[in-house]
Amino acid sequence: MSYWLLMAAGLIALASMVFHGVVGGRIYGGNVNRSDMEDLTKSLSLVSWHVFTIFLLVCGVTLIYIAYEPSLALAIYPLIWINALGAGLFIYLGIHGHAQLLRMPGAYLMAATALLAWLAIH
Repeated sequence: MSYWLLMAAGLIALASMVFHGVVGGRIYGGNVNRSDMEDLTKSLSLVSWHVFTIFLLVCGVTLIYIAYEPSLALAIYPLIWINALGAGLFIYLGIHGHAQLLRMPGAYLMAATALLAWLAIH
């Protein structure tokens, strides 16, 4: 198991969490609040945005923890899958009518996190 690859994957997730939660949260929240969506839709949209921010935090902390505690390596597999599937979703939707998703960093950062984590344990 590669300590440095796990650390890189964890740091990508944590840096993504900060950018997503702070910078992205301000932009997204402003757009949502200025929209003509119903209040409940706005609230649920903001919760969904920040649940992903929480996911990035948990993913980053877990990967870094496993770098220091290799006996927990089995916990890496769900993180690899969720990051790979998330990247796949970005790409699929980007190809099928939502091209703006391909210009956003989400797919690439999630793919990098999954790849580094997978390489770390193989």
